[in-house]
Amino acid sequence: MASPMLAQAQPAAPAARVPGIDAADRVFITNEDSNTIAVIDPATNTVARTINLTSFDEDPRPPFRYVTGGVAPTHAAMIHKPLYHGCIDAHGAVPSPDGRLIATSGRGSSNIYLTDTAQLRVIGNTPNPAAGSSTNAERITTGLLVGREPHEPTFSRNGKELWVTIRGEDRIAVIDVEAAIRHLRGDASAQTIRMYVGTLPGPAQVWFNRENTIAFVASQKVSKVDVFELRMDAGGFTFPQRRTTLDIAEQDKPGFTPFLKTTPDGNEVWFSHKLADAVSCRSTRPEFGLLDLVPLGANARPNHVEFVENPRGKVTYASLARVDDNGPGGVASSRIAIIDRAAAPGARKVVGTFFTHGRESHGLWTNPENTLLYVAHEQDELPGTPNAGQTVCSAFDVRDPLRPAFIAQIPLGSLALPSGELRNKKSINLVYVRVGARGQTG
Repeated sequence: MASPMLAQAQPAAPAARVPGIDAADRVFITNEDSNTIAVIDPATNTVARTINLTSFDEDPRPPFRYVTGGVAPTHAAMIHKPLYHGCIDAHGAVPSPDGRLIATSGRGSSNIYLTDTAQLRVIGNTPNPAAGSSTNAERITTGLLVGREPHEPTFSRNGKELWVTIRGEDRIAVIDVEAAIRHLRGDASAQTIRMYVGTLPGPAQVWFNRENTIAFVASQKVSKVDVFELRMDAGGFTFPQRRTTLDIAEQDKPGFTPFLKTTPDGNEVWFSHKLADAVSCRSTRPEFGLLDLVPLGANARPNHVEFVENPRGKVTYASLARVDDNGPGGVASSRIAIIDRAAAPGARKVVGTFFTHGRESHGLWTNPENTLLYVAHEQDELPGTPNAGQTVCSAFDVRDPLRPAFIAQIPLGSLALPSGELRNKKSINLVYVRVGARGQTG
């Protein structure tokens, strides 16, 4: 891997002074161990709300509580408490094309939750019949049951469908979004799942081309990518048919590609090959030829990719799970790899890295103006550091994409339940949303 360009990047101006923050902007982060969604206001870089996906404290009796007898359970004990019916392993997250919905997968609970981003409320929650001074006012919905081990949800470009890769069943659930909302709001007759699409083993994520005529499916079990051709009816619903299966063994010999994403111009699709320590890029046009294979260095362990393109540069960022001990101020930190996408296809490579100011970087997303970047982290900060014991999110000024400037490390804090504090822990996916505006999935 190239030497780090910005290992000791200096703080930029406060986030509010960076162009590209709207009053409707929010950053949503799924926290897998706490089964919560942290919501950050980018104008202040503070947690504005924590959305509760658990069922704790819906009843005053001990089997329903989070903290019982003054003891907070471990993560494993939390989700196995008697009568717990909330989310287990909140993981994937994606915004609808208009930014009004967030779809979140519960890997362990085999379901999908839809959140209204304007109201910051889970759709389908109901008034709690046991509500009182020591209980929550709402009862969590069961969400949409889709199958064993749903990994990542992705909205179709027109927002009509939600495609959920069911990693444990080698298929994709295609959900009618409007019917799902009606179902969650009490319409038992609404048919939520339009169909299941069989696909390659261990499907990890789907992403669509800009025209919504092609769907790419990556796998975490085999060195292949499924490509589906989509016919669309008058109502905007698709009828998928497998067009081809790409052999990517030369790029991903271990067969573990958890994430993919198309570029803003729609011409390329980038893949993260986590165990191969590389990312690759292919054309979104038939025959979907390989354009680049970019090695990231031993044990880099890439997670997500994100694209920033503005007047000062055109890059692909890849979040690296590896944690380096020699971060800023001697504090352990992961890095982001910077790939110069302005170079010609076939010649693109890592031109630098920068520290994330957090441990085991995972989700990352930019604002619509491509001036800000937010990064989520799986591991807590170490003792003796400013936010010791906290899971953190980091913000960067990327007005110069080749030289990002660190803005803030944001501790995610906790959810205040009636029986005690549930700390937001182990962040996975992160999305930047402008409510009501066309976003990256549109």
